[in-house]
Amino acid sequence: MRLAFAFALLLAAPPVEARAQVAEPEGYRTENYRAPVPATLAGARVADTAGVERLWKDNGAAFIDVLPRPPKPANLPADTVWRDKPRRDIPGSLWLPDTGYGRLPEAVSAYLSRGLGKASNGDKSRLLVFYCLRDCWMSWNAAKRAISLGYRNVIWYPDGTDGWAAAGLRLEDRTPEPRG
Repeated sequence: MRLAFAFALLLAAPPVEARAQVAEPEGYRTENYRAPVPATLAGARVADTAGVERLWKDNGAAFIDVLPRPPKPANLPADTVWRDKPRRDIPGSLWLPDTGYGRLPEAVSAYLSRGLGKASNGDKSRLLVFYCLRDCWMSWNAAKRAISLGYRNVIWYPDGTDGWAAAGLRLEDRTPEPRG
């Protein structure tokens, strides 16, 4: 139930505030994930949509989406077939859902680590672009975690797919990277 509640909060639109007014926390954000975010992330560069589009066109960066998967509704009858709503994503991205929470179970931490290894081809200096939705702390958390894992070329894209779509850029259906 906690996951469903956190996901619902993530999808709620935050009030518009200047990012410069939000201070970086010392650790990871562990609640209210859909809220105004800071303008910075220590150890990473922050990019706007135009900058991220240039990186995407250059094809030199790995794009990593950390938006959680929507939870299965609790009140579905037992014989109901559940299908996730498709995720519309920046083309070519790797979707590592649930890896942006402030606290990660060991299995999710290992999943993130494997996903980053795949995205970077094992090169910790490879350019990695992290995103989610606009004003989503999950992408901030995941980018911060990548830095703590030794990745040295991290970009955080705080406008995420919301900013990408608002600029009229193409999105494509994405399925999550398998966990196994």
